[in-house]
Amino acid sequence: MIFVFLPEAVVPPIPWLFRKPEILMSILINEQTKVLVQGITGKEGAKVALQMKNYGTKVLAGVTPGKGGQEIYGVPVYNSVKEAMENHSGINTSFVSVPAFAALGAVSEAIESGIELINILTEHVPIQDTAKMIALAKGQGERVKGKVQIVGPSSIGIISSGIGKVGSIGGEDPRSVFRKGNIGVISKSGGMASEVSWILTKAGMGQSTVVGIGGDILEGTTFADLLMDFEKDPQTEAVVIFGEIGGTYEEDAAELIRGKRKGESLPASKAGGKFTKPVVAFVSGLFAEQLPSGTKLGHAGAIVYGDKGSYKSKINALKEAGVIIAKTPDEIPELLKKVTIQSFPVVILEGG
Repeated sequence: MIFVFLPEAVVPPIPWLFRKPEILMSILINEQTKVLVQGITGKEGAKVALQMKNYGTKVLAGVTPGKGGQEIYGVPVYNSVKEAMENHSGINTSFVSVPAFAALGAVSEAIESGIELINILTEHVPIQDTAKMIALAKGQGERVKGKVQIVGPSSIGIISSGIGKVGSIGGEDPRSVFRKGNIGVISKSGGMASEVSWILTKAGMGQSTVVGIGGDILEGTTFADLLMDFEKDPQTEAVVIFGEIGGTYEEDAAELIRGKRKGESLPASKAGGKFTKPVVAFVSGLFAEQLPSGTKLGHAGAIVYGDKGSYKSKINALKEAGVIIAKTPDEIPELLKKVTIQSFPVVILEGG
């Protein structure tokens, strides 16, 4: 098979592996996504509300206690989530942009009101507050026999190209970076969620859904969680992960993949299913091997104590899962062309 590369402006999609399905699917958000913005009267909340509207996302209402009755870019503002939902049926998603001290209260209100997907932009949320949010979401999901999913804190957002976005991902002009396709992208880093997508787009490979999970020590949605979501998505044929030192989310993802490859039983926390699609991942932080234990780098979660959460730990775990290690992010498209569902290779990119 011969691949012909044209100038960037006219690069076509790769037809044989990343074909466009007749009906576009996605994970987390779709054409039925209807968004409530908590903190809409703040600078960031208002800006993102407008970005989402301009991209075609249905933004129905906003909430800021004590500021009900206003309008922000045509979006009505209410004093509570309950009041907003009484006036706008179908709200199923909340974007949260409030001060860190108010995040737990805002998320709790969204969960108690029955909202199914909550994307938290807010940074510096205390870890104990994040733990409480996750516990509340799990409890609510069990009560309603459904799923309440938190993405964040510190999340850049979620985008399904051509369908909609939640959060600030892609900024004011996502169309210049993202395109429709069959590659799922998961990243701890918000900036690298866009960078990886741009690398794919330039090579003619579009994306199904791109998710910035955030870089805190504790996050509402992990790599393993999203791998299982992508497994169920018929549009997604391969997944790209951007990881970094700190935490064990990369090791957990490796465990999920290794369980599939070696036939091991999976922990109940791994969503109880098999993952069968090719994965390309980037783990940054090789240089941190030379730094003292406990050094914090960038994100709140980028802290390494001993071997736990280290670059070496992640690479070793991924190698044990049958990982192929490449050298640069620019190799991602070429590596994706070589993988097939049948051979099931997993490619991890080594970063510095």
